[in-house]
Amino acid sequence: MSLTLLRDPSALEGYARDVSGLRSVPEAVARPESHEETVELMRQAASERRCVTAAGAQTSTTGASVAALDWLLSTRAMARILDIDPARRIARVEPGVLIGDLQRACAPHGLFFAPDPTSEEECTVGGAIACNASGPRTLRYGPTRAHVQSVRAVLADGTDFTAARPGVEKNTVGFHLAHDPVDWFVGSEGTLGIVTEAELRLLPVPVQVLGLGVPFPDAERALAFIVAARETAGVAPRCLEYFDGESFAIARAAMGDAAWAPNAGAMVYLEEAGDREPPLDAWLALGEQFGARDVDVRVFDGEHALREARRLRHALPAAMHERTAPYLPQGGRRMSTDWAVPYRLAAAALAQAATINAEHGLSPVTYGHLGNGHPHQNFVARDPAEVTRVEQAIAETLRAVLAMGGTVAAEHGIGKVKAKWLGLQAGSRQLAVMRALKQAFDPEGRLAPGNIL
Repeated sequence: MSLTLLRDPSALEGYARDVSGLRSVPEAVARPESHEETVELMRQAASERRCVTAAGAQTSTTGASVAALDWLLSTRAMARILDIDPARRIARVEPGVLIGDLQRACAPHGLFFAPDPTSEEECTVGGAIACNASGPRTLRYGPTRAHVQSVRAVLADGTDFTAARPGVEKNTVGFHLAHDPVDWFVGSEGTLGIVTEAELRLLPVPVQVLGLGVPFPDAERALAFIVAARETAGVAPRCLEYFDGESFAIARAAMGDAAWAPNAGAMVYLEEAGDREPPLDAWLALGEQFGARDVDVRVFDGEHALREARRLRHALPAAMHERTAPYLPQGGRRMSTDWAVPYRLAAAALAQAATINAEHGLSPVTYGHLGNGHPHQNFVARDPAEVTRVEQAIAETLRAVLAMGGTVAAEHGIGKVKAKWLGLQAGSRQLAVMRALKQAFDPEGRLAPGNIL
């Protein structure tokens, strides 16, 4: 018996957009509640030769969760935490589980899921796996890939596929890229199969966590502080988040703290975590070397205070969405970069980006993970002509970034929005390998058409 598909036009509209601003109304939406129902749905799609695009909370900034053709498969109903094994430090979950719900389920066991995509009450596990999400704590813990132990997926023809990390410490069987099929799915953006279950590695909750908001007179000194924070003995940050002047103003407003360093040109939010008392004095001394005043530093100590600190970062994409909303009807949209360079070169890359943007009459709001050399430059494009102008500026910036040894996409994936820029970084042989893998799993090209390739 065929799985019921949602076809009501008003309901379909609720699945037509993701955070990228791209809009495409699917022909139908499937909402399976289990692996078995997903198998049934994919077999039905195969028999009708339908394309299927998987989507979770649709927080993608790249259009990856918008269905370009045929059906959208929503994983929102597959949101069960199937098991938490404290001894093995493993959580087994379905793809629709929100990161925040997973963290709350792990907390009584003294464990947590290290990847931190910032919007944990909106981001799903499946979405994090799909784009290999990271976030602020990547500086210490690495991206999602490092924390996925196994995946279970349904392929385009309805075949069940399971992959787990090998338990051996040595392996020389064939090409390295074929050793660990888990890596094929992490970051594949739904192009190889529909992930229906995953085992995630967990870590012990740190005994001590200290957060600091450190304002600086200007961007140059804030960026120099970030480099020093990575290279100075005695401090060990797990995140180093940068806010330019405008993004710091947005964060101040969200905190209701207009008196906090109103003349600062930039701010760095950092956290240190571990089993020892965080070295507050060392951090204050390091900040002072780069023009930060002790009186301006905000200390976030304790669980409640750290949750408040998260509002600083979460306020930024929310504010950009609000600024963009009036322009969506006329073809405008929020546009965000995801490039990264080696962290020592971040200041030079941002300076070059600023020159390029000024030449195009653009002034983005910039914030992000500068501890990893990874900023997000956010543009509000008011109409299609401005969308084109922003794309031209981004393309020029990406060429400069690649010349510095950087990447066009550090954590949000490629999706549909960035597919045009994949060839700037990936050579012909790399693209051929990716197409061969796609051919092996989805020879008819029916999964997530338009994503990546």
